[in-house]
Amino acid sequence: MPSIRIGTSGWTYSHWKGPFYPSDCPKNRWLEYYSRHFDTVELNATFYRQPKPITFTNWKKRTPDLFLWSVKASRYITHVKRLKDAGDSLERFYESALLLGSKLGPILIQLPPGLKYDQGLVEEFMAGLNPSLRHVMEVRNASWMNDTFFQQLESHGVAFCISDTAGRYPYKETVTADFVYVRLHGSRKLYASEYTEEELAGWAEKIGRFKADVFLYFDNDFKGYAVANARRLKQMLGL
Repeated sequence: MPSIRIGTSGWTYSHWKGPFYPSDCPKNRWLEYYSRHFDTVELNATFYRQPKPITFTNWKKRTPDLFLWSVKASRYITHVKRLKDAGDSLERFYESALLLGSKLGPILIQLPPGLKYDQGLVEEFMAGLNPSLRHVMEVRNASWMNDTFFQQLESHGVAFCISDTAGRYPYKETVTADFVYVRLHGSRKLYASEYTEEELAGWAEKIGRFKADVFLYFDNDFKGYAVANARRLKQMLGL
């Protein structure tokens, strides 16, 4: 049976103290508390900087055996290099991420809105990906929504990120790999709107139709909506 993992994008939000984290739980124990409720998290810190190797080692030690980390690729690769000649940068990123060992989940490659589709660039970049790892690509420019790109994703086993961004960026529900990756940033207001019961029920139905491993992360962190929505969706799915 396909596995279903539901979590949030990040876990260290100070405004989650009260709505999620108990008042007597110190911040340096939030990861342990989070991992008692969810079996996966999307790691955003790696997008902004390269954490020290000991940090990855500690993250691995502090989470349960079956916990999985989805890790966002460095913005240096996606926003500075813009995928061009990214081989060395990818290798440095992999060296750190692989310290998570068996707890390493998909690698998220989030592209900037201003980066337009270029078939040759995409092919060159994807050819340099580590084929033993799962990768997912989130696009934010309409030029990427074409059949050639989706065929490239399928050819390299890269998942297309199904990303709900309150209508700001392109949206498509399609499966291009042996797993499905969903990011829910908010349906009405980016990062700040809570998903309704009806919307969550709709996602529960969609997950049942995918017939593939699913990684789904709520990124509507405002007022702790992400954790509330993630817990409710898990209940709906009987997880």
